[in-house]
Amino acid sequence: MNLEPTMKQSVIRRSVRKFAEDKLAPVTAEMERTGKFPWEIARQMSRLQYFGLEIPSEYGGAGLDSVSCAMVIEEISRVNAAVGLCLSVHNSVSAYPIYRFGNECHKERFLYPLASGEKIGTFCLTEPNAGSDASSLETTGVRDGDEFVLNGNKIFVTNGGISGINLVFAVTPGAGNSKRFNVFVAESERDGLEKGPPEELMGMRGNPICPISFHDCRVPLDNLLGEEGEGLKIALSTLSGGRLGIAAQSLGIAQASLDTSLKYAKERHQFGRPICEFGAIQAFLADMGTRVEAARLLVYRASFLKDQCVDHVKESAMAKLFASELAVDAARMGLQIHGGYGYTKAYPIERFYRDAKVCEIYEGTSEIQRMIISRSLMRQ
Repeated sequence: MNLEPTMKQSVIRRSVRKFAEDKLAPVTAEMERTGKFPWEIARQMSRLQYFGLEIPSEYGGAGLDSVSCAMVIEEISRVNAAVGLCLSVHNSVSAYPIYRFGNECHKERFLYPLASGEKIGTFCLTEPNAGSDASSLETTGVRDGDEFVLNGNKIFVTNGGISGINLVFAVTPGAGNSKRFNVFVAESERDGLEKGPPEELMGMRGNPICPISFHDCRVPLDNLLGEEGEGLKIALSTLSGGRLGIAAQSLGIAQASLDTSLKYAKERHQFGRPICEFGAIQAFLADMGTRVEAARLLVYRASFLKDQCVDHVKESAMAKLFASELAVDAARMGLQIHGGYGYTKAYPIERFYRDAKVCEIYEGTSEIQRMIISRSLMRQ
């Protein structure tokens, strides 16, 4: 078993880290202050193929393996979690399902602009009355001749304010009480698709998360992803990949918390010596460092299994659960190391603390991940 990254993966990590520190770090404070998405940085990321990480080159992507993809999201999130979230959602639950389940027409019309970064993607699942319980979906896609008519409301849509292509999870009523779940591709410029104002969020500032509503929004039959009735299969498969992206994002936040806390502990003096020499601080750092390495192994192993086309539902859930809870704990311990200064905006640890919490919620809450893991274990 080889646990070391390949030479190519090591080069990818170094190049992404340099980009993040040189280009993203200088604009992060402004993003926090204004909440605006950094379009100029996004255009630079497009040229580096960050918006088509796992998409083959014939469709305009970088053609990377899943482990490399996790590394990219980890390194971007280490500097700016909001941009890491944009890349994670765009790549894992928008571009990738079109590549996996779409036909050649879909790939020509939708995958090329997504992989090139010409258009940003979303996956519209969550609704006011349907979150963890996707079976409670209320958005409908009713067939009318050669079109489907979409009606419903989606909330907390990551990338929603900047998206050009949206994957919409909807239910098509059948005879009696029967219903079929479908995924539709809806371009943002379609009549009947309306976006609400960006949410004022606790963290992830700079990612324009917003509601999207559909009022008799018509999409052609060709915009149905997969076969009719395959929506639930597509959604569940997509969410497994999405969990890997959020696990990698969480890992990046945790690593950032460790990095900044270690630096601060070496520089901050109390009682005539740096606080890193005190046992309590050393215990925090030891716990953070150990759990970061454990999370990295979980994330990379699940990503490796995905590359091998091996079922990785349990492993993805484990990686997402462990890494997201670590992100919160690492930020909390890091803030404690910083003391009163950690509660101010003078140091980035307070941003890491705010950004980390949502990682335990989106792409399936920690409670849902535990349910998935326990069911997988009982089937063994």
